[in-house]
Amino acid sequence: MRAMLTGAALGVVLGATAVGVSAVAWPDSEYNSPRYEAAFEQLSLFTEVMARAKADYVEEIDEVAALEAAIDGMLGSLDPHSGYMSPEEFEALQVTTSGEYGGLGIEVTMEDGFVKVVTPMDDTPASRAGLEPGDLLTHINSKAIVGLSLDDAVRDMRGEPGTDLTVTVYREGQDPFDVTLIREVIEPKYVEFEDKGDGIAYIRIATFNNKKTTAKLIEAFDDIRDEIGRRPNGLILDLRNNGGGLLDEAVSVSDQFLSGGEVVSTIGRRPGDVMRSNAQRGEVFKNVPIVVLINNGSASASEIVAGALQDRDRATVLGMTSFGKGSVQTVMPLGADRGAIRLTTARYYTPSGRSIQSTGIVPDIEVANRRISEEDLARIRRYSEADLPNALDNEDGTDRNIPHLPDDMPPEDYEGDYQLEKAIEFLKSGGVVASKDTRAG
Repeated sequence: MRAMLTGAALGVVLGATAVGVSAVAWPDSEYNSPRYEAAFEQLSLFTEVMARAKADYVEEIDEVAALEAAIDGMLGSLDPHSGYMSPEEFEALQVTTSGEYGGLGIEVTMEDGFVKVVTPMDDTPASRAGLEPGDLLTHINSKAIVGLSLDDAVRDMRGEPGTDLTVTVYREGQDPFDVTLIREVIEPKYVEFEDKGDGIAYIRIATFNNKKTTAKLIEAFDDIRDEIGRRPNGLILDLRNNGGGLLDEAVSVSDQFLSGGEVVSTIGRRPGDVMRSNAQRGEVFKNVPIVVLINNGSASASEIVAGALQDRDRATVLGMTSFGKGSVQTVMPLGADRGAIRLTTARYYTPSGRSIQSTGIVPDIEVANRRISEEDLARIRRYSEADLPNALDNEDGTDRNIPHLPDDMPPEDYEGDYQLEKAIEFLKSGGVVASKDTRAG
């Protein structure tokens, strides 16, 4: 059996790992092991190295742990999102898809030996402590992270709800500092609705890591009808800092705003290994103008939704270029008490056939949420899929846009949500949906 992933949280990955997870369907598949003579030579070398380490290392080694690390290292050399899950980690993945789990509420990946924050989840210990996308965690309870695998680091960050831990944070332009967090049961706020006045509905989708997302979105639609009316004047869909999750949820959420037609396609390695996901006929709030908010913390499943609505000319995308994770992972159980592997098995494509791997979704209207200086640009460049070790290239040969100073940034003394303000302003002015023929990127 196996499950398809587009992203994840601190417990498993988005190419990240989260103290949380994602999976999709569990269809049966056959696997025929190819035979490569060169591979057998390397296996012989591996056996010899293992035997020498077992015989001559200064201390007795844990063979099981060493072999698990070797497997994880092999998979991790393929791309940032492939890896091995021990039986305990695989069990944790299955638990987190139920919707509640213990942890910090943070999606992470690995960079230069440190744990890198992809995004803190809304209203969790991580977000309340002020952790930001792009932060590097260098120590956990004064123990250096360098030398640990991502799964090992995540395991150290997990613990009983109510217990605390201290992480050392390196943030560009600042001296390292410590942050103490209290672990708690994470109950993601999947969807939240607010009436922004003048008939404008604001919907925040924080994660796609659970099958409850679409159901919660439909509940938000009922709230909109009760508070605003059956036809709002405009709708804002906020996907900022949404690190992704289930492919099925990305499709079903997109389906709510489309009437038929393609949402996303995935293409694997083998000829004919193509899957196309289409919307059903009928859509919610037909012809109501929509603005989708994204930033560089919008990844994976959230990029599928933004890309589908953008390509289908159903929404105007406003904000900053997204993270750029355009691949799909499959979770493959290895049998009783043997854990599982997560393996990148396909790339996904927006309805127009474009891959956003490494490049991200380029907004129709570029707006920064804070003032950006020339010094900030290097950090912005480093916080993307393209910058992750072993990241897949964009197969179309397209490069990510070079970071630059946006034309639209808030004033020096601005306090508030500038991107949201601009989205409301756009809708109030009668916001016309952008044409894909005139978009940049």
